[in-house]
Amino acid sequence: MGNRLSALDVDAPHVFDDLDTDTLVVDPDQMLQRIDDAMDLIAQANCIAQDTEAVDQYDVTVLVPVYNERDSLPEVLDRLDQVMPPATEIVVIDDASTDGTTDWLKELPQRRNRRVLFRRRNHGKGSAVRLGIRHSRGKVVAIQDADLEYDPADLLRVIWPVLEGKADAVYGSRYLDSRNKDHFLHRLGNGTLTAISNRLTGLKLTDMETCHKAFRGEFLRSIALKECRFGFEPEITAKVAALGGQVIEVPTTYTARGYDEGKKIGWRDAVSALRCMWRYRRG
Repeated sequence: MGNRLSALDVDAPHVFDDLDTDTLVVDPDQMLQRIDDAMDLIAQANCIAQDTEAVDQYDVTVLVPVYNERDSLPEVLDRLDQVMPPATEIVVIDDASTDGTTDWLKELPQRRNRRVLFRRRNHGKGSAVRLGIRHSRGKVVAIQDADLEYDPADLLRVIWPVLEGKADAVYGSRYLDSRNKDHFLHRLGNGTLTAISNRLTGLKLTDMETCHKAFRGEFLRSIALKECRFGFEPEITAKVAALGGQVIEVPTTYTARGYDEGKKIGWRDAVSALRCMWRYRRG
């Protein structure tokens, strides 16, 4: 095992090589990227040490970013096992949960098609997704939140057009399914953000902020992402559009929850989304 770890060290990125030791002034985005790279390296070393390296590539990788979702996460993972194709890997990214989620994940049986990555500090959903993308091997990479607002069974509907080569990205729209009931202000806010995003990107989406997204794996892994929180949604949308990616929408079901039930996105994230749309309007 020592030889294998030594080889990993030789090929590893020197995450602190470009630190300016004279001024000690470091861009926050660059520092977060270095932290992510370091955690990525540690996670890879742990996989090798435990002999749990998965096969080279799967048909589908499902990323499950999670922060304080102890009650719903077990059901989400069970549902994914039930409905996903056999050649699917699950990558769970625990963003430093404090409600027992971390302890529960550490007790999960090890499986070759499931990876669990642990953060020591909370960085946000976008940062967790970026870490998961770097660990993904799937021909298709999809995102499933851990809060059960979105049914994992509907994720298949989002994944399928990418598997068939009909799109580079597929968004599961909450507003193409008439059965969905959303709070008026939440729906208004999402509609406004989506309309602004469409104006800047040239896309014709109905739900840019949806969690249910799937991408062609190689395409997604080629995109440099920066946002740490919910700014991931407008950022990835703008960058996919700027690269000329084919984007389509399919309906997905949605069961909204309130802030008293653990909902985490707020008005500050809407302001951040507007900033991200302008920042990444050209990709």
